Amino acid sequence: MAGKEYIWGLGRRKTSVARVRLAAGTGVVLVNNRKIEEYFPVERLQKLVKKPLEVTEAHARFDVWVNLAGGGITGQVGACVLGIARALTKADPTTEAALRRHGLMTRDSRMVERKKYGLRKARRGCQFSKR
Repeated sequence: MAGKEYIWGLGRRKTSVARVRLAAGTGVVLVNNRKIEEYFPVERLQKLVKKPLEVTEAHARFDVWVNLAGGGITGQVGACVLGIARALTKADPTTEAALRRHGLMTRDSRMVERKKYGLRKARRGCQFSKR
């Protein structure tokens, strides 16, 4: 790593964790060492991941490496968005207002409710039988 400066950001959503690394570059986005088009084949999800870069107009200034672990597709996309937004804020603190206005700096704290004993799921009980 001969003089290359990295800016780190951490994003979490549900059970997913995204460790994001930004460096000055041409706008390449790699997720777990694969192109974003391979990792997230749905175009809507690709746009969601790139939204913080578009809001701050930094999509051509930075190369993005995302290391994802845990969860499903939705959680991973949410974690990526938050991680990229946090890294961009570290790179340029003036972009925080725009990112916050678009709701990209807020950690979504909703988690799966745990299953309780005596029930089939978190809230669903057994089927009622009158006779």
